[in-house]
Amino acid sequence: MISIIVTVIVLLFIVLPAIIKIAQEYERLVIFRLGRCIGAKGPGLVILIPLVDRPVKVDLRELYLEIPQQSCITKDNAHIAIDFLIYWKVVDSVKSVVQVGDFAGASQGIATTTLRAIVGDISLDDVLANREQINIQLRSKLDEVTERWGVKVTSVEIREIVPPREIQEAMNKQMSAERNRRAVVTEAEGHKSAAITVAEGEKQAAILKAEGKQKAQILEADGYANALKEIFGAAKQIDDKTMLIQYFEALKEMGKGASTKYVIPMEFTSMIEPMIKKAKDSLR
Repeated sequence: MISIIVTVIVLLFIVLPAIIKIAQEYERLVIFRLGRCIGAKGPGLVILIPLVDRPVKVDLRELYLEIPQQSCITKDNAHIAIDFLIYWKVVDSVKSVVQVGDFAGASQGIATTTLRAIVGDISLDDVLANREQINIQLRSKLDEVTERWGVKVTSVEIREIVPPREIQEAMNKQMSAERNRRAVVTEAEGHKSAAITVAEGEKQAAILKAEGKQKAQILEADGYANALKEIFGAAKQIDDKTMLIQYFEALKEMGKGASTKYVIPMEFTSMIEPMIKKAKDSLR
């Protein structure tokens, strides 16, 4: 009895894995029953018929395929080496099993031939400058082929483009010359900006100096004008007698000198005429 139970348990451990399969959320099991595909099942628990059903597991996650360096010739006969990555995912699990036997190998073959065809129509400068455009063309052409396999190419990314050594040396020289040119242009622009700034400063200083001088002259002229007004105003208040006294004082001072000749202003004679006339009248 014990031997029968043990035999049953052993048979269950052998048969159960062939009957019960568990598919993860990102997996599907494509079932072949007596060689005929009956569809995909999963995720979760999948019951199979032993010795009749054969499952093939398919991963629905996005995967990548690394394409090693491929030698290509550009439109202008330059030899370059390019390696890139292909990102893909299964969108139809049945087609991915039934329509293609080795997706990785088939994709690599198509990718290399497609890459050579695209690069062959482009010059070296365009290959180096338009990497993103080449990525888009590669993805589009690969997707056209892999669609019938139930696989979607989501992205193609060129990882490295290696031109010949002599072209690399020429590119390095060109880059060095371009950097030197930019440095010279930047330095010249700096000198130009500095000269403009200095000239502008000198111009503003000259304008301010001229404005200051003009204001000073205006203030000085105003001062002279006010002084003359004061003098003229005071002169109007002086009568003939006051002027005559001033003249006498001046003559008194002149008389103290050693000179024998004196110059008397005409205004003085006209001012003393009334006094002389009064003196004559009194003598009569």
